[in-house]
Formats: sequence, C-alpha cells, structure tokens
Amino acid sequence: MVLFMTGRSEILREVMLETGTTQSDLSRMSGVHQPSISGFLSGRVDLSDNQLDRLLSCMGRQLEVVRRPVLPDLTRSERRSWQLHRGLSTLLDRDSFSQWRPRIKRNLDRLRDGVTGQPHERNLQRWGELVDRSDCVGQERRVLKLTSPGYTAS
Repeated sequence: MVLFMTGRSEILREVMLETGTTQSDLSRMSGVHQPSISGFLSGRVDLSDNQLDRLLSCMGRQLEVVRRPVLPDLTRSERRSWQLHRGLSTLLDRDSFSQWRPRIKRNLDRLRDGVTGQPHERNLQRWGELVDRSDCVGQERRVLKLTSPGYTAS
C-alpha cells in the first residue's frame, strides 16, 4: 500500500492502524516512551524523518521521502524582485562589494530607522554583520535566500 501524506503524525497513525499496533506495543518495540508516541500522533511533539523511520521499522515499514522541485506561483512583482536580486547576486564579487559597501551601509542605516519588529530587525542585524565582516559570499547567499520564491523570513 502506498500512502501519500504530508504529515509525519498522519503516516505514523495510518501504519499503526494498518498493522494493528497500539501505542503501548510501539513503545515496547521501539523503546520510545508511550507519552512521546502520543505526542507524535497528536502533533504536540515534533517528529523527525529519522524518528518516524525508526518507529516505522518496528512495524515492518520504511519511510521513503520524495523531494522534487516545484515552480512557485509568484505574482508579477514577486517574480521581478526575485529576478532583480538574482541578477545582482551574479555581479557581486569582492571588488564590486567593496565599491558598494558604503552605499549598502547607508541603506541599512536608513532601513533600521524605519523598521520595527521581528524578523525584520533580526534580518537587518544579520545583513549588518555580513557587511561589517565584508562577507561577500554570505551576502550573496543572503540575497538569494531572502528573495527566493516561497521564502518566509524567520
């Protein structure tokens, strides 16, 4: 039987039902405390792929994780912003970074004056640290990460 589910807890629950395994049975077989298994099933406790695979192996199953790239649904504005930042990142090297550094610092100072709350303040702090260290590679990665389609700041 092939199950296509998004939640790890859902996969664990389905396999337990399919194999007739109770939480107590799984606890004895796996060495994981029953309250933890209950937490996994309810979603109160995060369950990693490795933990899930370990629990599934006790019931004669394995976890297969399939990852595939997906084209995100972007607005015109989001797509243009991503393309602009992607283009800028290809121009970023040590020489151009040293030339842009004063302007970047001024822009960061200007942004700090108008930005409040998290994650914005934390992101500006990270940018500032990269600029202060003249970390060209870190800057490039940060630009691409922050402007990647589907990225949510944390």
